[in-house]
Amino acid sequence: MRALVAAREAELGDNVVDIRGRAMEALERRLDRLESTHESVISAAYENQSGTQVVHRAVLALLEPLDFAAFLETLETDAAPILRVETLRLVMESAQGAAAPDGDSGPLVVLPEGSVARMIAAGRKAPRGDDIVLRRASAETRAVHGTDVASEALLPLDLGPGRRPALLLMGSLEPTRFSPAHGTDLLRFFAQVFRLVLIRWLRE
Repeated sequence: MRALVAAREAELGDNVVDIRGRAMEALERRLDRLESTHESVISAAYENQSGTQVVHRAVLALLEPLDFAAFLETLETDAAPILRVETLRLVMESAQGAAAPDGDSGPLVVLPEGSVARMIAAGRKAPRGDDIVLRRASAETRAVHGTDVASEALLPLDLGPGRRPALLLMGSLEPTRFSPAHGTDLLRFFAQVFRLVLIRWLRE
């Protein structure tokens, strides 16, 4: 069609503009935009499906252990590799306090009261609430990770009345793995399942 319109414009001469040619150009630009949007939607749908499958596999791994020690071990041996993160730590608070974590602290890190709120705030004066936080790695969590990471996800855990707040901390070497612009639906689902499983173990 472009060739036909161009031939017609050549017949008309330089002083005459065939509006069909301009309309053709506008339609081509719109088609390019539609194709780009279509590709982006397909890519996003594929990523969502892939992410859902990953989280489901990680949830199944949490449900397999038969005791609390095996549950904690699963965080490092199974859940972290499935989620493709370098660190996966369960942070819990204790009224008696605890020693500063080091690189060999393992998946369970026990810290003094108020530590979870300080880690979530990361130096901010205003509280961030109890929602999931995705950000670049901060100085407040470096010791808990036990290794250098570039980005992190903080999943607050409400363990119910009479229990102190807890936190599930993920760390990745990829700077863009956890970003504030990303969605948190799958991480929220994983955190809810993790919370229920953890409460079950705490009751036993």
